[in-house]
Amino acid sequence: MAETMRAERFHADTGEYGIEDVPIPEPGPGEVLIKVAFCGICHSDLSLIDGTFPRMLPVVTQGHEASGTIAELGPGVTGWSEGDRVIPAAGRPCMVCRNCRRGAFNDCLNIQLMAFAYDGAWAEYHVAQAPGLTKVPDNVPLEQAAILADAVSTPYGAVVRTGKVAVGETVGVWGVGGIGTHIVQLARLVGAVPIIAVDINPVVRERALELGADHAFDSRDPDLAKKVAEATDGRMLDVAFDAAGLKVTFEQALDCLGVGGRLISVGMSGQEPGIGSTAALGLSRRQVFGHLGYKPEDIGTLAELVSRGRLDISRSISEILPLERIAEGIEKLENHVGDPIRILVQP
Repeated sequence: MAETMRAERFHADTGEYGIEDVPIPEPGPGEVLIKVAFCGICHSDLSLIDGTFPRMLPVVTQGHEASGTIAELGPGVTGWSEGDRVIPAAGRPCMVCRNCRRGAFNDCLNIQLMAFAYDGAWAEYHVAQAPGLTKVPDNVPLEQAAILADAVSTPYGAVVRTGKVAVGETVGVWGVGGIGTHIVQLARLVGAVPIIAVDINPVVRERALELGADHAFDSRDPDLAKKVAEATDGRMLDVAFDAAGLKVTFEQALDCLGVGGRLISVGMSGQEPGIGSTAALGLSRRQVFGHLGYKPEDIGTLAELVSRGRLDISRSISEILPLERIAEGIEKLENHVGDPIRILVQP
């Protein structure tokens, strides 16, 4: 094996990034070295570049939606073999907080996020903790496997864990891009009805209908709330998901909730929405929840759903670019060129 590899490196002091030659990392105890097959470009990666997210390291390799094959086992790793097809978790426990000390690693109070607190996978190789790996079924393509770690698992966590969507509940999704598309699919999978997609882009709205939404409305429509009421027989929404993270989408989603409805904020930006008066919030019994991430076991659940044909994400990848063209992919996502549900890089 060569001593160096190509990797994207983001420099916090200048905000610049590019492809550099760096040493191939060595797996330590309990770790594995993964030869990266694919890694997605996520809006949170852009948020580190533009300064919306705090810069935790002076220099870091970005990319947290990865798949690949195990190239080397670190000391003490059992249950895995070189060549295994895997997905690394997009975060790891700190191992020092009170929850980690009692073995509740999934409830770590200071979870370290891949590509922010430690090097990610816009690179030829990536080191990951063996306990956080998910094995990829043989019939699941590695390009689809890559997006399970965030683009699909974060929506899964939002729908199943934070939103607790129940069979028959009415659901609305604001922003049907890389996250919102999968919220629509997963809400349908758990039995929500009707599902309403809200987006500014007519192409995106049409795709949402094809993937499981019952209605698709333009977020700029002045009669949006009226149309939501008509589509739900006056109930309005039991659960609304803001996958865009904008002031306007957050406030629209909140306004379309019924009594006791739940708003799940999934998308992120630096904008600051309002929630109205405390009297209105109390009388309507509406609830607002912030959502981030997923549990490691969720990736395994999703991999099985894809493997058994219960969840189709074959249309979720809009483009695959070589690592050298990472800047092109970032620019497309920033400017919403085409319809980038998920752009992948391939080292």
